[in-house]
Amino acid sequence: MKVTEFKDKIQLTNDGDLEFFFIGTGSAFSKKYFQNNVLIIKGNDHVLVDCGNLTPYAFSTYNTPLSEVKNVFVTHSHADHIGGLEELALSGKYITKTRPNIIITDTYKDILWNESLKGGCAYGETATNGNYMTFDDYFTQIKPSEIKGTPRPMYEANIGSINLKFFRTNHIPSGMENWKTAFYSTGILVDDRILFPSDTRFDPDLINWMTERYNIECIFHDCQFYPGGVHAYIGELATFPQEIKSKILLCHYGDNRPKFEEEAKKSGFLGFAERGVYYNFGK
Repeated sequence: MKVTEFKDKIQLTNDGDLEFFFIGTGSAFSKKYFQNNVLIIKGNDHVLVDCGNLTPYAFSTYNTPLSEVKNVFVTHSHADHIGGLEELALSGKYITKTRPNIIITDTYKDILWNESLKGGCAYGETATNGNYMTFDDYFTQIKPSEIKGTPRPMYEANIGSINLKFFRTNHIPSGMENWKTAFYSTGILVDDRILFPSDTRFDPDLINWMTERYNIECIFHDCQFYPGGVHAYIGELATFPQEIKSKILLCHYGDNRPKFEEEAKKSGFLGFAERGVYYNFGK
């Protein structure tokens, strides 16, 4: 893995290497680190994974219009992951006159539209058929295919040369025993190489499944600095074998992160993910 600095604007193409550029690495309420949303870039292709309410502002600090994003994937419906989707949808319709592609199942498409996006996007005008605007007036759906024979539901789709596999995670509410009874949330595996569970509580079954089945090079894992709650506690993550911890870059952390730099180092993690840099994993 090679880390390179941001220059004047986000580069949405490269020479074919797999790159991750974190728009933000912070928790839902972070003000210093923005929110845990990431651009994946490979050759002429890119996909934005999550678009939180701070994402449009974050893009402006990188001198890049959010409207340049052409492909998006959403892991779940918390505001720090979908709060900027309305702006992406409206800027596509009224500024660039394009519809971003979105990788999404029919089931989650209905949830995302009816429970989150409809209130801000449906009623401004009527579509050509005389009805209110719909999800499909703003986005082009890419339907993933289901992968059979996996321990929990898993789907995959391609954005050009980028392969995304996504799977259920156990995020909220607290107290739920496993992903089967939890709120809909997903993590992703990119090109069978890089694991990004997104928001999840400590879930050894998930990490063990992924690391045993795939040759994982790096894990961008969310963390919180206190036990309990709905994210993985840094103390729980520290119980993983060193072979796994040495691949973990911690993300989705609070603004008090500097207080935990030494703990992360002593625990054997690869470190903390940083926003505004390119993580290049080569071809």
